[in-house]
Amino acid sequence: MTKKVILGLSGGVDSSVAAYLLLEQGYDVEAVFMRNWDSAVNNDILGNPTACDEICPQEIDFEDAKKVADKLGIKLHKVNFVQEYWDHVFAYFLNEYKLGRTPNPDIMCNKEVKFKAFLNYAEKLNCDYIAMGHYARVIHENNEAKLLRGIDNNKDQTYFLCQLNQKQLQKALFPIGHLWKSEVRLIAKKLNLATATKKDSTGICFIGERDFNKFLQNYLPAQSGKMKNLSGQIIGEHSGLMHYTIGQRKGLGIGGAGNPWFVVGKNLTENILYVEQGFDHPYVYSDSCIVMDVNWIDTIKFNGELNCTAKFRYRQKDVDVTIKWIDDNTLIVNFHESVRAVTPGQAAVFYDDEVCLGGGFIDSAYFDGEKRQY
Repeated sequence: MTKKVILGLSGGVDSSVAAYLLLEQGYDVEAVFMRNWDSAVNNDILGNPTACDEICPQEIDFEDAKKVADKLGIKLHKVNFVQEYWDHVFAYFLNEYKLGRTPNPDIMCNKEVKFKAFLNYAEKLNCDYIAMGHYARVIHENNEAKLLRGIDNNKDQTYFLCQLNQKQLQKALFPIGHLWKSEVRLIAKKLNLATATKKDSTGICFIGERDFNKFLQNYLPAQSGKMKNLSGQIIGEHSGLMHYTIGQRKGLGIGGAGNPWFVVGKNLTENILYVEQGFDHPYVYSDSCIVMDVNWIDTIKFNGELNCTAKFRYRQKDVDVTIKWIDDNTLIVNFHESVRAVTPGQAAVFYDDEVCLGGGFIDSAYFDGEKRQY
């Protein structure tokens, strides 16, 4: 019996080629375009009608998705997840910024919308699987799923999928995970798909090409304050702690002689941004961290200590670490060598070679047992 797959068709080249490959593999394919952000609706929720009045690029994306679906001969549904996105992704995003952290909403979007709300919708359409155009791979064996890195290391997206659970992964297919981006483009061009030469989307989906700080100001009015070095000397003024992240250089507005200035810490209580000169200033390094809300993908958690690798930022190279459970959802992570700019709010994602083991969110960072003021 032919298996039915419900594909998330975003209007980009990756999901477009994923649709074609599923058809080639003999699946019965239907597509769904997710509308996750609507300026008018979100302004009503916020009670601020002037917060965001730009035309959402999702309208253009839907038209592109429709062109692809029509060309491939598959049915296209359109579903509204605006409320779910607001409740589970954007509210989290804002709250993390209020706490002075640097959040990663794409991870929560995958967990709560693309592989939860979407899966619930797809199951009502009697799907056997759901599929997305992520650069990742999944193995289904012995009633358990394993998440593997995409073949194209430069595009691998397992970092953003680290919060997916067994139910979600057992239902998931990633049709392009075995391909390089250049191969995906080539397939799309050969098929003459409308998205073949479309620019990849970057940044956070609901912001698009807009100025990030101006967008954030609509929802979280910034409070300016003092910019100091670690000795307490006033160096300048900051425009709001939420606009800065650990290790940041650009946008500080500090000139003068000597090495460039970088963000090395924050004091949320006193509204102070700490800066120091030099990319490799010691204070921006840590040798351990606490990771909370950990999702462990395997059904059985390890005992004692585990040596593996970790990423603390998406583009970061793997770091050798030793991890140990503090409680059911919290890990202490010890780095084999000190690491620069391990930032609270960002994800820590763990790997055993090609296998993504899971991940959580950095709560605090330490050096020689002393907590960094991040």
